[in-house]
Amino acid sequence: MTTLIEAQQPVGTLLRRWRERRRLSQLDLASRAEVSARHVSFLETGRSKPTKAMLLKLSEQLEIPLRERNSLLLAGGYAPAYPEHQLSDVPMAAVADAIAAILGAHLPAPAVVVDRHWNMIDGNAAVAMFTEGCALHLLEPPVNVLRLSLHPEGMAPRIVNLGQWRSHLLHRLDHQIVTTGDPFLAALADELSAYPGESPTDHDPDALVVPLRFATPGGELAFLSTTTVFGTPMDVTVAELAIETFYPADAPTAAALAEGVR
Repeated sequence: MTTLIEAQQPVGTLLRRWRERRRLSQLDLASRAEVSARHVSFLETGRSKPTKAMLLKLSEQLEIPLRERNSLLLAGGYAPAYPEHQLSDVPMAAVADAIAAILGAHLPAPAVVVDRHWNMIDGNAAVAMFTEGCALHLLEPPVNVLRLSLHPEGMAPRIVNLGQWRSHLLHRLDHQIVTTGDPFLAALADELSAYPGESPTDHDPDALVVPLRFATPGGELAFLSTTTVFGTPMDVTVAELAIETFYPADAPTAAALAEGVR
């Protein structure tokens, strides 16, 4: 949907919006792209038609996501430069194998693969400790992991530090919205912010990272989360994939995972 909407906008308008989103002046962008500010102005106003090479160069300097770079090219009258494959497609075999290896190697700790909208693409068996007891409507594909985490019928009642964790997730989501300008993510942020329950809280200034403290029948578990993305992606799907892995934050959690607690 985003691609079609953006393709209907003049290419100069899209360039200006991305420049403003990055809080750059025309002179700033021109200096980075090694062109004149006058040329950038002409491109944005439509007085000059950008070449495909120029659009790709400006996209790189503006750090535009690959999906939106394709939209920019379409708006300029050019074919998309970046393919978009499904994980099941033959060219994606190496990527799919790498993901499977990471998920399997991370056991007994949970790990999930998400797309640009935080929908779960895959996960290892340990994710069941998070999903157990959640409402069935939250587990119907596509499972949105942010919604699952913060919904009052999802994981939220068992997150011991819900206010802190909620603040952490909303902050990450806000940063992603600023970076991508994705209207779906903006709507998701509004939805999550409206959920009843503990309000977001400020981070502990002495904490190095924000843990996830999760109550289970076997006791409270504490996790640290990390995000893994593929370096130098040249495919839209690959660029939008992220692997969220959870590591034990303390010795009791590590022992409980080793014993198979759920």
